[in-house]
Amino acid sequence: MESTGPLAVLHDPTLRGFVTDGGLETDLVFHHGVDLPEFAAFPLLDDAAGRDLLARYYDGYAAVAAAAGAGLLLESPTWRANTDWAERVGYDGSAAARVNADAVRFLRELAHGYDVRAVLVAGQVGPRGDGYVAGDAPDPEEARDYHLPQVRAFADAGADLVSALTLTTAAEGIGVVLAAREAGVPVSVGFTVETDGRLPDGTPLAAAVAAVDAAAAPEHFVVNCAHPTHVVPALDEGEWVRRVLGTRVNASTMSHAELDAAEELDDGDPSRLAADQSDLSRRLPAMRVLGGCCGTDVRHVAAMWGVAVPQG
Repeated sequence: MESTGPLAVLHDPTLRGFVTDGGLETDLVFHHGVDLPEFAAFPLLDDAAGRDLLARYYDGYAAVAAAAGAGLLLESPTWRANTDWAERVGYDGSAAARVNADAVRFLRELAHGYDVRAVLVAGQVGPRGDGYVAGDAPDPEEARDYHLPQVRAFADAGADLVSALTLTTAAEGIGVVLAAREAGVPVSVGFTVETDGRLPDGTPLAAAVAAVDAAAAPEHFVVNCAHPTHVVPALDEGEWVRRVLGTRVNASTMSHAELDAAEELDDGDPSRLAADQSDLSRRLPAMRVLGGCCGTDVRHVAAMWGVAVPQG
C-alpha cells in the first residue's frame, strides 16, 4: 500500500526502523509492584504518580531509539481500555472515551521532549475477549461496531495510527480495520500465536493475514505476545510475510497456558532473546517495528536493538 503521512515516516529508509516498548503490564506488576486490576494500565493516566511512572517507562524506550538511530513508536497504555474491560474497572463509555483520548495526548506531550529522529503515536487496541483464548469468532461488522468508540477516540485525539495487538481471530482483525477506516486513521493488525505458530483458534498465521487482507486490508500486520521461536514455524516463502512489519515478542518460551498459570515472572535471558529475534527478523523482509511483550522490559528491547541498556 502507498505510504503517505505517518506511514511515509514509518517507511523512511534513512531510519533503521522503529523501537516500540516492551511488556508494559508485566513490567509494572512485577518490577514496580503496581496493582493492575484486570491487567489494565490505563487508569494510571488519571493519577499524577501513575502518569509519572508511565513517563519514566516510555523514557527508557526513547533512549533506546536515540542510541539505535531509530524512530520511536509510542503505543498507548490502552490495551484494556475497550468497553467491556473498561467497565470492569469502573469506566463507563464516556470515561473510556476520555481516557483513550488522554492517552494519545499524553504520549504526544512526551514525544515533544525526546531527542529522537522521528516519533509516531499509536492508539493501542486489545481484543474484546481474552488475549490467550480465542473464544467464538465475532461477526466482523459486530467487531467494527464494538471497537469503533475506542478507535474514534484515538483518531479524534490525533493518533498517527491505531495498533491492534494480541488478536486471536481474523474476524476481529477485520472488524478493527473496518472501525479504523470509518474513523479515518491508519491501522495495523497484531495477531498472537501459540507455540506452533497458529492463532489460538487454530488458524495458520498465513491464512489469518490473507483473510484480513481479502476483506479489509490494514496498512500492515504485527505478531505479538509470542516468543520468536513460536513465530518461526508460521513463516514460509510466501509473499504474505512482507505484510508483517513488526514483532513484539515475549521473553519466555512458555505457552500461553503456562504463562497464564505462572505465579512468577519468566523474563528469560535478554541476550538469548535478541539472538532468537535476530533469526526471526531475517525471515521478515519488511521488518520495521521491534519491541517486546509479556516478560520483557527495556533490557530486552535494548538487547534486540544491539545498544546498551539506558541508565537512570
